[in-house]
Amino acid sequence: MTFTSFGLSKALLRAVAEQGYAAPTPIQTQAIPAVLDGRDLLAAAQTGTGKTAAFTLPLLQRLTGEVGSDRWPDGAPRALILVPTRELAAQVGESVRLYGRYTGIRTATVFGGVGLQAQAAAVRRGADLLIATPGRLLDLVSQRHANLARIEFLVLDEADRMLDMGFIHDIRRLLGMLPKVRQNLLFSATFSDDIRTLAAGLLHRPLTIEVAPRNTPAELVSQSVYHVPKTGKEALLAHLLACGRRGQTLVFTRTKHGADRLARRLGQDGFRVAVIHGNKSQSARIRALAEFKADRVQILVATDIAARGLDIRQLPHVVNYELPHVPEDYVHRIGRTGRAGADGVAVSLVCRDEAPQLRGIERLLGRRLPVQPVPEEVLSAAEGERTSPHAGRKSCVRGDVR
Repeated sequence: MTFTSFGLSKALLRAVAEQGYAAPTPIQTQAIPAVLDGRDLLAAAQTGTGKTAAFTLPLLQRLTGEVGSDRWPDGAPRALILVPTRELAAQVGESVRLYGRYTGIRTATVFGGVGLQAQAAAVRRGADLLIATPGRLLDLVSQRHANLARIEFLVLDEADRMLDMGFIHDIRRLLGMLPKVRQNLLFSATFSDDIRTLAAGLLHRPLTIEVAPRNTPAELVSQSVYHVPKTGKEALLAHLLACGRRGQTLVFTRTKHGADRLARRLGQDGFRVAVIHGNKSQSARIRALAEFKADRVQILVATDIAARGLDIRQLPHVVNYELPHVPEDYVHRIGRTGRAGADGVAVSLVCRDEAPQLRGIERLLGRRLPVQPVPEEVLSAAEGERTSPHAGRKSCVRGDVR
């Protein structure tokens, strides 16, 4: 099957071809025809499987058919995509811009962490499709910058993450502002009981799509574990990075303070590092991500704010410097690599205190993760003798980040 099989417009097919996509992914194959037919949808897909295009392309197609003839005089949007984070809002907005560049569809993207007035002005100028985080959208509505009374299409993307982040009350407030008759699409990385409850009250006779087993990590990601004392984690990470042949590495920590501290230490060791977490300004987060994607920095240290939604093409390595408290978050973290058919490597540095988290992850995966040996120089560093990060360059062990 090709994208031409869906009956998409020439404008959309041109944009898809320019992105280098020839064949749709399984989630796209099932979701696009359903959305074009006007069906409500409850869809779960493994991260990195093309979920965004699965709702963006048919949504643009439906809007394109009536552009110019059916726009509301007040410029109110006809389609709304709700997402949980600023980064995901920016990413979805960019996807909509790329796919819709030849359609004439007007879009606006709004999220917190930046000034409200510029976004308010963009919405007031008129937008057929609005991408928004719940909190910022409520701000715009309360100040009468945004009108949701004309919405015909609603998408909840990463709905499980929105619930995890406590957005359920904001979502319910926004749902109360929308027209009763509309097409609803709920996309999620996983199906939880809370998601099914939300779907039951939102969707009308939905088509349910689940193209991968629940919480399954990408099949192309090679996963392994290093058992290392907490005091040896920095030395082990520096060793792995120094032994790396090429490519970039996304490193996850549990806390914002821990991310800042680790980034400083890696910078002192001579690595090019950027850091991203919730205490960083939006401009700083955008700049850090852009530098990482452009390969101007080798390492991006992040909290779980980067575990969902970020699409970094050709990211070869993910390191769990600290394991997450919630096993499902491990799946989302390692899902940043092994995307779009590419291979990926994910390693976890596990100290004794993290044994319960590791057991939870292995129960979720249904298997034990292979264990790699820790180099002797790293164990020496854990005893108080911190080595140079380049000391192990000639003694890289099997399983190093490469």
